[in-house]
Amino acid sequence: MTDLDEAIAAVRADVAALHAELVRYGLVIWTGGNVSGRVPGADLFVIKPSGVSYDDLAPENMILCDLDGNVVPGSPGSDRSPSSDTAAHAYVYRNMPDVGGVVHTHSPYAVAWAARGEEIPCVITGMADEFGGPIPVGPFAIIGDDSIGRGIVETLRGHRSRAVLMQNHGPFTIGVSAKDAVKAAVMCEDAARTVHFARQGGELIPIPQDKIDALYNRYQNVYGQSSDDRR
Repeated sequence: MTDLDEAIAAVRADVAALHAELVRYGLVIWTGGNVSGRVPGADLFVIKPSGVSYDDLAPENMILCDLDGNVVPGSPGSDRSPSSDTAAHAYVYRNMPDVGGVVHTHSPYAVAWAARGEEIPCVITGMADEFGGPIPVGPFAIIGDDSIGRGIVETLRGHRSRAVLMQNHGPFTIGVSAKDAVKAAVMCEDAARTVHFARQGGELIPIPQDKIDALYNRYQNVYGQSSDDRR
């Protein structure tokens, strides 16, 4: 087995296992949602097959794609169709080389904000820590081509948030790894839910920008045991 084969196998196993986290945290229903991970050192990524039950996902049925979103012929799983969001993931990987993982969910509170086309304001310290400010809204886009990917990149490029609420659709998150992107998806839904509850009780209290900056800097650079633990 070559180094590339080993890298692909590791990403397959990682991506397959991480889908269980979406179920665990209530971020998806039925077969909706997806996780992908970039293969280190190669213009390739791994993503789940379309319309397959989460209970049936395994490393061998994850799908290997190039950065144009084409399934790599002859690779395990290549007889299946990849996720309907594959073109969006591919666009992100092509245009954001530091991104190692992309996640899409239909988590209900985040989708509710997306349905209103409303960003989630940064009014709790956990959001400042994790996202460094509000979670922005991306443009409405139709599934099937790279329109969603373009919206993700245009919204998140230069933004500290690793989550975007695509209008009328739902959240997409990015990360330095697939695990990091999954964590961002979990934290995005937690923020969406908490801020929704807070707004039902009265006016939200904004956090001053300098305090957001300080919280973000501490969490990203000081908190935890390593960069992976922080994220």
